[in-house]
Amino acid sequence: MLVDREMTKTEMREALGLSSSTLAKMGKNEYVSLEVIDKICSYFGCTPNDVIEHKKEQEG
Repeated sequence: MLVDREMTKTEMREALGLSSSTLAKMGKNEYVSLEVIDKICSYFGCTPNDVIEHKKEQEG
């Protein structure tokens, strides 16, 4: 979506009012709140399935 809008991650972060730590978590595939997912979906006009992927935790 960023590529389609010719937008950088930093521009998205600023437009949505996200912290740099939230952006870092997203880049590391770490947990981000549903509030953040909602902001992204509202901004881009998409659904959560377009933004996130559920992966089953590996048992170890």
